[in-house]
Amino acid sequence: MSRLDPRLLLQGYATGIFPMADSRDANDLFWVEPRNRAIIPLDRFHVSHSLRRTLRSGRFAVTRDADFAAVISACADRPETWINDELERAMLALHGSGHAHSVEIWLDGELVGGLYGVKLGRAFFGESMFSGVTDASKVALAWLVARLKVGNFALLDCQFMTEHLASLGAISVPRETYVALLSAALGGGGTAVGAAGALVDGLGLAPDSAPDFFALERLLELAGAAGADGPAGYVISQLLGQTS
Repeated sequence: MSRLDPRLLLQGYATGIFPMADSRDANDLFWVEPRNRAIIPLDRFHVSHSLRRTLRSGRFAVTRDADFAAVISACADRPETWINDELERAMLALHGSGHAHSVEIWLDGELVGGLYGVKLGRAFFGESMFSGVTDASKVALAWLVARLKVGNFALLDCQFMTEHLASLGAISVPRETYVALLSAALGGGGTAVGAAGALVDGLGLAPDSAPDFFALERLLELAGAAGADGPAGYVISQLLGQTS
């Protein structure tokens, strides 16, 4: 593989492949194209009663892009990881170019969970997440899904299926289906759906067809719930709709 840079990374994601390493200390990277791909349909994210209570409790503070470097470092800090130094550097460069984002979960001022991924068109490619306390990664994913729903995104790619992701509504689709979904997300327009669409309409926000990763901040401000504590959690809970 050529040395990774933001342009090469985005070209890979646009064609349905992504880079991985065998370990943290591995020198080489390889491109992966799974036969079956895990995705989370944005209108089918499962919110358990306990997760809804956690979202509304204000226990966690939630931020976006507050410490991307710390999130990717925490995701790589585990016995088995596919994030080596080169991939970490490339993702930091992609973040610097505005195409990679993180969600951070804080408890008493300490980073206890989060996730990061790549944004391209109306697709978001979830790369990795970590959790240092119960529910931290679930809260991060819930905030991400709400953000994507409000921002007119169409595809949340989770790469490989896990029991954890399945419990949150992820499904597995064959490669051909994924490629079709990706093509639509990179080339088509859309509008915010479900509860997100209703809130957008109610707040007078135009449902632009172009994706807007930052629309959630404006919605929370208009709803009088700006910030990352209880009031914002209620709005996130409402945006996610269904309870499992």
